[in-house]
Amino acid sequence: MPAKAGDGRRQSQSGPSGGKAAPPRPAKAVSKKRDEDASTDVGEGADEWTAAKTLVKPPDQLELTEAELKEEFTRVLTANNPHAPQNIVRYSFKERAYKPIGYVDQTAIHFSLNGNLILKDSDEGRRQSMRSAVSEKASLETSAVISEETEIKDEEGTEDTQAAGEEEAEEAGAAEEAEAAEAEEPPPPRVKEQKLANQFNFIERASKTLNNPLRWEIYDAYVEELQKMEKSKEKEKTKAQIAKKEEKKKGRKLTSLESQSDDITKISKAAKIMERMVNQNIFDDIAQDFKYFEDASDEYRDQRGTLLPLWKFQYDKTKRLAVTAISWNPKYKDLFAVGYGSYDFMKQSHGMLLLYTMKNPSFPEYVFSSESGIMCLDIHNDHPYLVAVGFYDGNVAIYNLKKATSQPSYKSSAKSGKHTDPVWQVKWQKDDMDNNLNFFSVSSDGRIVSWTLVKNELVHTDVIKLSAEGTTMQGPEGLQLQTLGCGTSFDFHKKIDYLFLVGTEEGKIYKCSKCYSSQFLDVFEAHHMAVDSVSWNPYHLKVFISCSSDWTVKIWDHTVKTPMFIYDLHSAVGDVAWSPYSSTVFAAVTTDGKAHVFDLSINKYEALCTQIVVAKKKNKITHIQFNPVYPVVIVGDERGHITCLKLSPNLRKMPKEKKGQEVKKGPEVEIAKMDKLLNLVREPDSTAGK
Repeated sequence: MPAKAGDGRRQSQSGPSGGKAAPPRPAKAVSKKRDEDASTDVGEGADEWTAAKTLVKPPDQLELTEAELKEEFTRVLTANNPHAPQNIVRYSFKERAYKPIGYVDQTAIHFSLNGNLILKDSDEGRRQSMRSAVSEKASLETSAVISEETEIKDEEGTEDTQAAGEEEAEEAGAAEEAEAAEAEEPPPPRVKEQKLANQFNFIERASKTLNNPLRWEIYDAYVEELQKMEKSKEKEKTKAQIAKKEEKKKGRKLTSLESQSDDITKISKAAKIMERMVNQNIFDDIAQDFKYFEDASDEYRDQRGTLLPLWKFQYDKTKRLAVTAISWNPKYKDLFAVGYGSYDFMKQSHGMLLLYTMKNPSFPEYVFSSESGIMCLDIHNDHPYLVAVGFYDGNVAIYNLKKATSQPSYKSSAKSGKHTDPVWQVKWQKDDMDNNLNFFSVSSDGRIVSWTLVKNELVHTDVIKLSAEGTTMQGPEGLQLQTLGCGTSFDFHKKIDYLFLVGTEEGKIYKCSKCYSSQFLDVFEAHHMAVDSVSWNPYHLKVFISCSSDWTVKIWDHTVKTPMFIYDLHSAVGDVAWSPYSSTVFAAVTTDGKAHVFDLSINKYEALCTQIVVAKKKNKITHIQFNPVYPVVIVGDERGHITCLKLSPNLRKMPKEKKGQEVKKGPEVEIAKMDKLLNLVREPDSTAGK
């Protein structure tokens, strides 16, 4: 543009002043104006930069002093969403009212994108990196072949020039060729960074639409099975390596540490035997009473009996825990398991599982601790080293006494279907069709669950859900809300495998079957408060017993809706147990610290023995169990103590021997005793019916 303007000026100055010279004038004027504008613009801009900057204040700005200007004001930024609602309420089924929700989700998602990145350590990432490495090697080989061919051609061309030219030219050419060869030598190949393929260059499961989902399920199942097989192979390899190491160790001499560990195990066994011998000397009078003492004064007590206190079992770490479960070992008759937790739900802490033997009352044989309180336990009949346990947090677990670990061998989790409320009772059952171990649990969440040990995992199956009849509530917007019954105890029939009883917090007892999960076989309006224990008679197939916090113990025939016998013990009944030696003897414990022993064949109106076992006011008895062989019972209380008591002769009367007659013994005699009692109770009804 400036060149054209100069040409215009020259033409206007040198050209004649004719009619043809008129048109360039306006262009000249315009160009002058432009130059003037440009000069003024540059001058103004320079003045602005050189001039001092003045602050422009709005008219309504406050005039503050320097101290006020320097004053700092701190503002705390929070991650709370200002638009999140703060007044959301939800209906609480526990309190039966609407409750405001304290926690509100404050996250606000502005953008989300499902990515398709692949981890380098994953299988797909390794495959892609291998492919890229192979392709790079192939490209390097091809480039090397091409460079060799070009070198051969260059050498042939240089030979022709050397023959035609002079020696000096040959020397110069040779020097040039050498320099060219050095320049043409390929640099060392750089190792490229391994980059994964683009997400659009390969097909991934996440990028495909939902097409035939069954195929993916089959694929997932195969992948899981392959992973399990690989893990099992790794375990076998490790076992083989360990076996080889052990063989090598056997071949060579034992080191000092190994011999020391063996010595410790030998010493520990010897120390345990010594401890039992010392305890036998210390508690010799109690051991003599347990073995030989028979209370002769029972002859003058008019068929009433007493309980003789023997050993008292206690452990320092269980002083503040209550005895929540007791179970005798079916194989070792002197060994029993005790579960510790708390019935005070405001003071929940850890739990403990201890196993005591009557040979050593000073210290437990096994000690296991748990994060949650233990509420119930049961020992397997065929595998006496397996103990099933139910916790306050709703989990169940299996402890293996053969393993030297303090943790359970198998435990449920939220993923494997644990209970949402405390587990009140667990019972081992017969193995399933595949010979897998199986036990049942009942909880306050209304579920009765079957747990099966399959491939070292606990698999759950809901057998039945307790729906409380007539308790449908009117919910919001006319919804019918069904409340679940809270199971507190259950027991399986001794002969009929599918039949079992369930006691609930509402005081009802449900007769259920494993075959029907939607309905009950029968419902007994048993008690006015929670059913604390329910148990089938070990001899008679129709009779069961129940106890409750409403102060009563009731004996039932499961074919009749009304109880056969009702006993009021004047205090809440914590536990009841049938004796293993008689169909008519049972014992119950109450919260006022008393133990009650009944024998219906002698007195069907009142207890033969009512004795205070726990003297302290703030202490309560929680559980009682008969020993399967010896004439003793063990009683647990809220202070964590176990008391062993011996039954006097009047409480375990057997049929008297008559001259010339053999005394009949066995289950048939016990069934006949109970049938006789049931007939006495049924007679008024039958005569009235006639």
